[in-house]
Amino acid sequence: MIKFPEGFYWGAAASAYQVEGNNKNSDWWEWEKKSGKEPSGDACGHYQLYKEDFALARELNHNAHRLSIEWARIEPQEGKFCLDEITHYKEVIASLRQCNIEPVVTLHHFTNPVWFAGSGGWKNPAAADLFLRYVEKIVGALAEEVHFWVTINEPMVYAYHAYILGAWPPQERSYLQAKKVITNLISAHVKAYRAIHDIYKRRNLKPPAVSIAKNIQAFAPSVPTLRNRVAVYLRQRSFNFAFVNSLMRHKSLDFIGINYYTRGLVNVESWLIQVLLFDESKAKESGLKKNSLGWDIYPEGLYKLLLKFRRYRLPVFILENGICTPDDNLRWEFISAHLKSLYLAMQKGVRVMGYLYWSLLDNFEWDKGFAPRFGLIEVDYNNYRRRVRESARKFCEVCRTGTIDI
Repeated sequence: MIKFPEGFYWGAAASAYQVEGNNKNSDWWEWEKKSGKEPSGDACGHYQLYKEDFALARELNHNAHRLSIEWARIEPQEGKFCLDEITHYKEVIASLRQCNIEPVVTLHHFTNPVWFAGSGGWKNPAAADLFLRYVEKIVGALAEEVHFWVTINEPMVYAYHAYILGAWPPQERSYLQAKKVITNLISAHVKAYRAIHDIYKRRNLKPPAVSIAKNIQAFAPSVPTLRNRVAVYLRQRSFNFAFVNSLMRHKSLDFIGINYYTRGLVNVESWLIQVLLFDESKAKESGLKKNSLGWDIYPEGLYKLLLKFRRYRLPVFILENGICTPDDNLRWEFISAHLKSLYLAMQKGVRVMGYLYWSLLDNFEWDKGFAPRFGLIEVDYNNYRRRVRESARKFCEVCRTGTIDI
């Protein structure tokens, strides 16, 4: 039997746009109308049902929950803040506290206000300062009740999907624009990190813990040719570590937030730098089980990558790890295997603070719509009824006891 340390954080995660519904001032809402993609609509109805959802999380012995604030609700027009929405999020945080669940609050989870996107979005040289104004407003309102802040969710994923692959709004395909966006996201985090700490210091509050949520992938060559090995090295360095390295140089991380789902098989056909960095492998048969989106299930990758993160000498918080699948037995197999890999890394000296499964609820999975089912809790989208899956009950016992059978 494996036993995790006392004080470990157990729970699940969600993001505002994916669960709340009707975020009509967001760039994603506008894009859905124009793109013809499945619309988010009412999503999971969580904006109204959050108290019931948190009560379920409490029944499942969660002691932490990651949520996000929708910037487009807080600042629907440039420089104009909505006090009613700030009050709403205060009530959301209070509801978590009443359930004895620690809030882990994300400030940017892929979506932007329409006005911000119209100003150039994250390409705008003023983007970091525009973000900072919102950060100061919402952190100022919530500081007394929040310890953990995540400034930006998966910055490299956002830049890749929106500015290299061109699959997400604003659907550009430019390496130079992607670099500009990444530079501005780094600046935004650093400014936000300092501002958050300043707010807590001015109020004589216990210092907060501030980070990003960094998606990492276990890259591996499909065939161990020299070209594939070089591509793996470059992707590992650029995707997994470059952003974190920049933030470490600015001394702007209190812990490292990690999102881990899968490995990336690499099989490239030329030495062009854009191919080495970005081309997706056409090899589909990896010999591993997959989720319903075709992603390899590879828990060993979490162990291997966490060992590399020891170099930063910071605690690690697993902020997302999950699977979309119609097979709930596979969901539990995924969770238990990743927890065992996590524990092995901890035995090797990785300081892990907690584990949050993605996600608490089935939800709107961006350009993939509602088909992928990630939730510990099933959502019937016809009537928004919740049903706790058996995997959630098994995870509940892990949360309750801090143990899992080998």
